Amino acid sequence: MNTPLFDTVLVANRGEIAVRIIRTLRALGIKSVAVYSDADAGALHVSQADTAIRLGGAPAADSYLNIEAVITACQASGAQAVHPGYGFLSENVDFARALEAAGITFIGPPVHAINLMGDKIRSKNHVQAHQVPVVPGIAEPSLSDEQLLAAAAEVGYPLLIKPSAGGGGKGMFAVDAAEQLPEALASARRTALKAFGDDTLFLERLVRNPRHIEVQVLADAHGTTVHLGERECSLQRRHQKVIEEAPAPLFEHLERGAQIRERIGAAAVAAAQSVGYVGAGTVEFLVSDENPDEFFFMEMNTRLQVEHPVTEEVVRVRGQKLDLVDWQVRIAAGQRLDFAQDDLTLHGHAIEARLYAEDPSANFLPSVGRILEVREPDGVRVDSSLRSGLEISAHYDPMLAKLIAWAPDRAGALARLDRALEQNVVLGVLTNGEYLRLLLAEEDVVAGRLDTNLIERKMGEFTFRAPGPRELALAAHLHCQSLPASRTPWGARDGWRAGQHRPITQHFDDGRQVVETTLLPTPGGSLVTVSGEQFLVRAVDSGLEINAARSTTKQALAADGTWWFSESGWSAAVRKLRREEVLDQQLASRAQQSGAYCPDVLSPMPGTVISVQVSDGQQVVSGQLLAIVEAMKMEHQLLAPADGIVHLAALTPGDTVKAKQVIATVEAADPEAEEQPA
Repeated sequence: MNTPLFDTVLVANRGEIAVRIIRTLRALGIKSVAVYSDADAGALHVSQADTAIRLGGAPAADSYLNIEAVITACQASGAQAVHPGYGFLSENVDFARALEAAGITFIGPPVHAINLMGDKIRSKNHVQAHQVPVVPGIAEPSLSDEQLLAAAAEVGYPLLIKPSAGGGGKGMFAVDAAEQLPEALASARRTALKAFGDDTLFLERLVRNPRHIEVQVLADAHGTTVHLGERECSLQRRHQKVIEEAPAPLFEHLERGAQIRERIGAAAVAAAQSVGYVGAGTVEFLVSDENPDEFFFMEMNTRLQVEHPVTEEVVRVRGQKLDLVDWQVRIAAGQRLDFAQDDLTLHGHAIEARLYAEDPSANFLPSVGRILEVREPDGVRVDSSLRSGLEISAHYDPMLAKLIAWAPDRAGALARLDRALEQNVVLGVLTNGEYLRLLLAEEDVVAGRLDTNLIERKMGEFTFRAPGPRELALAAHLHCQSLPASRTPWGARDGWRAGQHRPITQHFDDGRQVVETTLLPTPGGSLVTVSGEQFLVRAVDSGLEINAARSTTKQALAADGTWWFSESGWSAAVRKLRREEVLDQQLASRAQQSGAYCPDVLSPMPGTVISVQVSDGQQVVSGQLLAIVEAMKMEHQLLAPADGIVHLAALTPGDTVKAKQVIATVEAADPEAEEQPA
């Protein structure tokens, strides 16, 4: 390791991965340079780097995907190398070439390896030529929709649409029948173009209920390539990994598991060596649960994976932990690996959960807003970008943090991760913490019986907690206590009047309905009635007591009057309504009860208009697609609520919209038409 390292490295990414890379650079004594968009000016990675440079506007195309801006930032900061993290430009061959032309080291594989393995079509054809089994399908460059439609019958249904560029499950669509294919192709192309700048697609036969096993490889420029064991990433939703672990439970449960691990590891090393791979990379396989000896190559990710921490937690090099980012930097600087395959062992078990800003009870709609408070758990590794005051934007992926638990065995790791999720507190946005705990407790997950369709099968069995009378009573008490004290009797908030005190009436929106509460102040607290149930809320020892029991619910107040709650991994929000909002809600409720038709089509989330499918004044039918709104790389289709004439808001693709903003109004052909859910 005598080859000198870099003096300055620019981190061309954001969020938790940028923070994680900066941490290793600091340990190596290397100056770090952060880059940021306008939306990320206050982000954690910006404050933790030695230097930070603005790239451009909030959209990724104007900032993190702007190759010229990143190169300019390198030159301005004197960065000798760039670490791309994952996503964004990490597998962009034009970016790697631009760095090479500018004399800046790319901390990643050579250009030809990215070009070959970073493209799913080329990589699939390459490994197939080297006798590696692949899933049946059609994978050729520049296939049009018409060619894909024509080839689909031969591939067979069900099939999977996959973008040639990128990864992370974005742009992948399962199709069960021919009539679903045209719209799925259009959506896949939109997603791929937006996420990766390339809308090339290919088709594969959909393998039902497979297990997703990936192998981490590490290679230097001097001919040494090793694998670092495997990870199981079978727990996925919409092809996006949710829970990852190492080693794979599939192999741990098999008598011949060690032999299969050796075979699949050797296959991954051979795939990397076939393209002269250098650096850290991951070879992904589909493995048959019924016949684990049979596996199919899926793709090679020519970058660091989101789930790399579970490998770092279990792999030992002569008894010591391994830092993959450390080795990425050393290899890029020309150093040799100082260990061989025989020096590597696996120790214990590690499981990672991805914490997202989303609402599982509302079909995982993204959640945006300002972080009011964060309390991260002890006893586990937390890779996070969270800080109080951070604005969670709709422009980027919704992942907030990763919680990684290690223990001597899998059962211990599961228990430790569940405790960490229980202790984790995020106030200001909704998270998937409760969903993750439900998933970890699921019988098949506990037993290690995993496959990529498990979440889809089990989702209907999950019951998500909603804000109840207890939380609304807390909100009513807290809101009254948060009002500024009046200096006159007329502004006092004690409900005093001659005789019996007057109850204070408040209305809260809990995300599903408007609930009325009444409150009577008591010495040191409040007597609150919600839906006929009474709660005595009192302040005790800098905390709260409700009906004589100490409240463990954490809470915080946002500027818009929303009270945020967190308890045991669950999060929720209830918003105090203004008088005019209460009146509007009451009028709308009366109209619905009378059978009146509600013509407005609202955006369910803040985001960006991706496409408008109809023209103003057009005749539409109930359920017809009107527009598509995207936020945090998730598309949501807005449908006509009834037959009629559509009147569009003045919106075009690229415009941003707020949650519950009117996108269109449908003038019903039948004035007696009843409202149908959009």
